[in-house]
Amino acid sequence: MTILLDTDAFSAFMRGHENVVARVRRAERVLLSAVAAGELLFGFRRGSRYERNLKALEAFLANPYVELLPVTWTTAERFGRIASALRARGRPIPTNDIWIAAHAMETGADLLSFDEHYGHVDGIAWVRPDETPG
Repeated sequence: MTILLDTDAFSAFMRGHENVVARVRRAERVLLSAVAAGELLFGFRRGSRYERNLKALEAFLANPYVELLPVTWTTAERFGRIASALRARGRPIPTNDIWIAAHAMETGADLLSFDEHYGHVDGIAWVRPDETPG
């Protein structure tokens, strides 16, 4: 199984959230969108532990089972498809989350996130981290 961590799921993992840690440990591959990495870096800069958090993120990304996903033409095409469908249904979500959903669609990974609005995105497998892993 391949999972894609949303920003909130990565933060929960780093805090030792039981279900998130269990899902990461069971995954064959763990993906992190460059968009989520940007959100994390922004948050680190606003906090008081920038260096510590940056080193933890770099160590996470150095794991051979973890891959940082760049934004590609395919990602952009998926972004356009998702954003258009959400707007047509009157269900907009934050722009960065559309990019992250596009990565989930592109890779076929299960998107691990606490954000309920991913439930409105067709074509992705959204997994709530607070549900017990199967």
